[in-house]
Amino acid sequence: MKTLVVALGGNALLQRGEALTVENQYRNIDSAVSALARLAQEYRLAIVHGNGPQVGLLALQNLAYRDVTPYPLDVLVAQTQGMIGFMLAQRLMCQPGMPQVTTVMTRIQVSEQDPAFAKPEKFIGPVYRPDQQSELEEQYGWTLKRDGQYLRRVVPSPMPVSIQESDAIRRLLGQGDVVICCGGGGVPVTENGRGAEAVIDKDLAAALLAEQIDADGLVILTDADAVYEHWGTPMQRPIREATPEMLIPFAKEDGSMGPKVTAVSGYVNRRQKPAWIGSLARIDDTLAGLAGTCIRP
Repeated sequence: MKTLVVALGGNALLQRGEALTVENQYRNIDSAVSALARLAQEYRLAIVHGNGPQVGLLALQNLAYRDVTPYPLDVLVAQTQGMIGFMLAQRLMCQPGMPQVTTVMTRIQVSEQDPAFAKPEKFIGPVYRPDQQSELEEQYGWTLKRDGQYLRRVVPSPMPVSIQESDAIRRLLGQGDVVICCGGGGVPVTENGRGAEAVIDKDLAAALLAEQIDADGLVILTDADAVYEHWGTPMQRPIREATPEMLIPFAKEDGSMGPKVTAVSGYVNRRQKPAWIGSLARIDDTLAGLAGTCIRP
């Protein structure tokens, strides 16, 4: 069996603007697990997931209890790995014919000199109205940026350098487990082993994981059903096949597609293996070339 790394976007756990309840998260997970279960019959499967809404919720809950110093982001990321990993594993194990599902607490090394620490860009937490910006910045000392028509908190997002548990993940995959790992982009730690006040992009973490475990393919699942040319115009059309060089104009820091294109292009260039960008609802068609975008060397 070939090994596939699949990165689940936030829509697999919570819809934009949806209340951050356990019930809502389970309902969204229930709509995702059947597709993942089908993949598990054909591939050794490693699942990476985002945690933006969840880590933001924990940060807010943190601030509400003033008798102790708020926990740092690296600890909150670890908490979301346990929470989301548990919920995904519970629902996956209910699918017929599923192999063992194992969640791995994953640490990912970042550099203390990464310029991202001086330039917060990664969205976390719920959305807010634009007229709340001054109040939130004054109350919490946050940096806020526009996310569509809303505002969201942004935090540093350094580049992942090395996944510390990659050997353990490879062994579990080799024995037939479905492995949930690198949750929320992994817990960021520096060269000296200390946690970092940051959140790593989960697509970049998934691409690095696919490299380190020598996966046969990488799939980035998102709200969009493909990478589009001329997006938002009457001329828009999906790109079914591309090379990393063809996607260079799409690899922009701004927007939701840029980091995904950067992640898959880096993996394809370095490993000379294919990657896909598409929607969870059409994962089977995406891998068959009937939907989504396939990126090849």
